[in-house]
Amino acid sequence: MSRRALTLLVAGFLTVILAVVAAWLPVPYVVLSPGPTENTIGEVKGKPVISISGHSTYPTDGKLSMVTVAYQGGPNNNIDLLTALRGWFDPTIAVVPEETIFPKTSSPKQVEQQNTQEMTTSQEDATIAALRELKIPVAEIVTVVAVEKGLPADGKLQVGDEITAVDGVAASDQNAVATAVRKATPGDQVRLTVKRKGTSTEVTLGTVKGGDGKARVGVTMGMRYQPPFKVDISVGDIGGPSAGLMFSLGIYDKLTPGSLTGGKSIAGTGTISLDGTVGPIGGIEQKMVGARKAGATVFLTPARNCAQAVRAVPEGLRLVKVETLDGAVKALDALRTGTGDVPACTGN
Repeated sequence: MSRRALTLLVAGFLTVILAVVAAWLPVPYVVLSPGPTENTIGEVKGKPVISISGHSTYPTDGKLSMVTVAYQGGPNNNIDLLTALRGWFDPTIAVVPEETIFPKTSSPKQVEQQNTQEMTTSQEDATIAALRELKIPVAEIVTVVAVEKGLPADGKLQVGDEITAVDGVAASDQNAVATAVRKATPGDQVRLTVKRKGTSTEVTLGTVKGGDGKARVGVTMGMRYQPPFKVDISVGDIGGPSAGLMFSLGIYDKLTPGSLTGGKSIAGTGTISLDGTVGPIGGIEQKMVGARKAGATVFLTPARNCAQAVRAVPEGLRLVKVETLDGAVKALDALRTGTGDVPACTGN
């Protein structure tokens, strides 16, 4: 063998070795793929996803499925280059930079905790949105979420206290409490009616001048919403806020006579706010694929995801544009009855 042929052979062999080694090197990317779907009006491991007690419920059929995205990779669990390359050539999979899912400012545990909290908040908001859509009254409670050190409320109010009135006037929300306090002259006292562990008491606080020149006592407030009956939602270890719309529809369906789906397999996604507004989500392409694989024929799509969705919609899946919970209910009514408007996603 000539020296030139030997050189080429050795170089080729080394190139192959280096390519093989490189293929198994970890890379800072995460692979996103279609995750499992769960029927919100069905069961998971023999337990209803949505359980309601203290109010009449009604039998239903069909499916109202939430959809998820599975991921592979992340800090301390990096994927290799070969896995990333396979993902880049698979239209049902997305390969994204690691920091898209795991920001450098947060640890993997913090990301997991945030996802869990977002799921909990999503379930609570979905419950309130569904009950409001049904015109079922929900108690709105002003609560103390923080007390500032060294200010008048310090040592007198506690996190979790419920503020029901200021100077004898009922407080409907946190803005009403703040407005009533600011009406006082800095240095004067205000009298708060507070419920703590089920017992009401009156707490008198001094006031100080805030940065805007108005009176303040040094509390941060939030709102807690209390349904008149119990609604439990259980989906295991799934996290994030994007199932809000489907939780609301599942609750609505169980609390109303008849079937919202008309027996169809319907999937969807979207965050939900307390007023029923549906917000956009991530991973729409993977969620549509997961929905279609699970047998869905209709996919409820947040309006702001429509342009992205129409470019990747699987065959046999009808995209329905939704902006509010009320709009989603009306679209499903129209699909079931064959009359009425069913808003479609467009590429605009």
